[in-house]
Amino acid sequence: MQIGPYTLKNNLILAPMAGITDRPFRELCRQFGVGLAVSEMVASNPALQNHKRTLLKSDHSGESGIRSVQILGTDPQQMADAAVLNQQRGAHIIDINMGCPAKKVCSVAAGSALLKNEQLVRQILETTVNAVSIPVTLKIRTGWDVDNKNAVKIAHIAEQSGIAALTIHGRTRACKFQGEAEYKTIKQVKQSVTIPIIANGDIHSAEKARFVLDYTGADALMIGRAAQGKPWIFDEISQQLDHPKQLKKQTVKNIQSIINIHLEQLYSFYGNSSGVKIARKHIGWYFAHLDTVPSHRKKEILQIQDPSLQIAMVNSVFSDIELVY
Repeated sequence: MQIGPYTLKNNLILAPMAGITDRPFRELCRQFGVGLAVSEMVASNPALQNHKRTLLKSDHSGESGIRSVQILGTDPQQMADAAVLNQQRGAHIIDINMGCPAKKVCSVAAGSALLKNEQLVRQILETTVNAVSIPVTLKIRTGWDVDNKNAVKIAHIAEQSGIAALTIHGRTRACKFQGEAEYKTIKQVKQSVTIPIIANGDIHSAEKARFVLDYTGADALMIGRAAQGKPWIFDEISQQLDHPKQLKKQTVKNIQSIINIHLEQLYSFYGNSSGVKIARKHIGWYFAHLDTVPSHRKKEILQIQDPSLQIAMVNSVFSDIELVY
């Protein structure tokens, strides 16, 4: 998988997810073999560029691997300026968000709402690509609703604008995350353009990964929600794609170690107060894969305010678990 001058070590990519794909989570997924980890989206609004939260999203200190930063907005020049700023802050690749279906994003005509305005799409892409010396990629959905799927048209615009790779989530804006992703549109896009195509949506197992690759002909796969609480999914899929039926699953002891490392990194990155709060959702996702954890214990842990107590209670849960995941 090639994006501009960068060769990915494999064709598995961590999707950008707001509030989730921060530096600690990206690094954790890299340890499990993901080929590229995309940051959570950064607003192009100049007024937000030096906000504390934006600066944390843009923090690549000591980060390994290829750094891809996703930007969001509707103004071509602001998007170009944001791309330049993030290149200066250490990004190797700029990714443009035209796939987010969130109401607060679409209400200002950003994210997947942009798919309605093909002329503006072209202006944003051309202006941004011409502003930086690093590759620019694009993430879209199949269209804005089931009766208006224009992914093929947008793909042609992207190719003509100099976009280095295109990710397509197999749902429309209107679908949000409801129902099942469809891959027919992704296949049509792959057959229509020459730039690398990355398939996204409902890829939660090695079997599904193989099906999507074979059916769409995509060059790579992007995985988002399936990695929540299961960052080792990239290792599992890689194993199965290379050596079917030889999967080595994580033991409960390994999962405990992974959680400990992740929590310590969150405390260090955000500070104790914010780190504890942000850790809660990750703990919930990890425990969702361990159905032997009593619900009352989960509730107790998610109410804790102190990091040392939080991690101690998480570890106490594992003393009662002896099964292999």
